[in-house]
Amino acid sequence: MKAVTEFPAFTLTKAIQAKAALSAEGKTPEEIQANLGTSFKLEGEKLSYFMHSIEVASTNTENLKRVMVVKLNEGESAPAKAVKVEELHFVPEFFVLASTAATTSTNTKGGRGRQGGKGKGGGGPKGSPWGLSPEEKAAKNKKPST
Repeated sequence: MKAVTEFPAFTLTKAIQAKAALSAEGKTPEEIQANLGTSFKLEGEKLSYFMHSIEVASTNTENLKRVMVVKLNEGESAPAKAVKVEELHFVPEFFVLASTAATTSTNTKGGRGRQGGKGKGGGGPKGSPWGLSPEEKAAKNKKPST
């Protein structure tokens, strides 16, 4: 895969807004292309790549990072969501969001190793720091009847 050019998302979103404004004014597609070419200082092949990239970006605006224009070598397959125009592919790239499964943990003991907190025995409910209360001592010393 050989990269021909790329267009960042912020440039494409500005161009989508400008194109929508020009369409609302009733401009023809040729006038829109010429106006966008002068606004973004593009001409020739780069302008045609830009216009195709705007079309790709308008369908994939959520978390868009950039649109790459690539030429595939023989035997290579096109990436997912790539749009083929003539011999070139327009590939939208997206920001990867952090997974919610990785942030929610089933371990609620804490981050202090295997023990789960101060002292030994894990992260169960802690009693008084001065020892057992008289009720807890009585419950502990009471032997189960058999």
